[in-house]
Amino acid sequence: MFKKIKHVLYEIVQFILNPRFLFCFGVAWIVTNGWAYILFGISTYFGISWMFAISSAYLAFLWLPVSPEKLVTFAIAIAILKKLFPQDTKTLGKLKKLHNKVRSKIKNKSTKNTNAEKEKI
Repeated sequence: MFKKIKHVLYEIVQFILNPRFLFCFGVAWIVTNGWAYILFGISTYFGISWMFAISSAYLAFLWLPVSPEKLVTFAIAIAILKKLFPQDTKTLGKLKKLHNKVRSKIKNKSTKNTNAEKEKI
């Protein structure tokens, strides 16, 4: 059991720490979050009130526990990775493998739930 968890975590970490993915994640982070931090710094330095209001409101939203920005950033990073590095078969292969694992587990759970519901009837 421990070896299986260790192997899965190793695959995920190997995917995330890939230099190409890290570059794409950085670009995606700038698209989703970085602009607000940059505007916040500029508005604080130069005293631009409207820029300060917009950036601080968005940053306040980012720090809420219900903010979906991490998922959105990760999804954008994967999309950028597919566009910029389509020849990176190793990383995209790992992504496809992880996707298929999750998909099969969801499918198995849904079939178990429908079978359980049929048995109740």
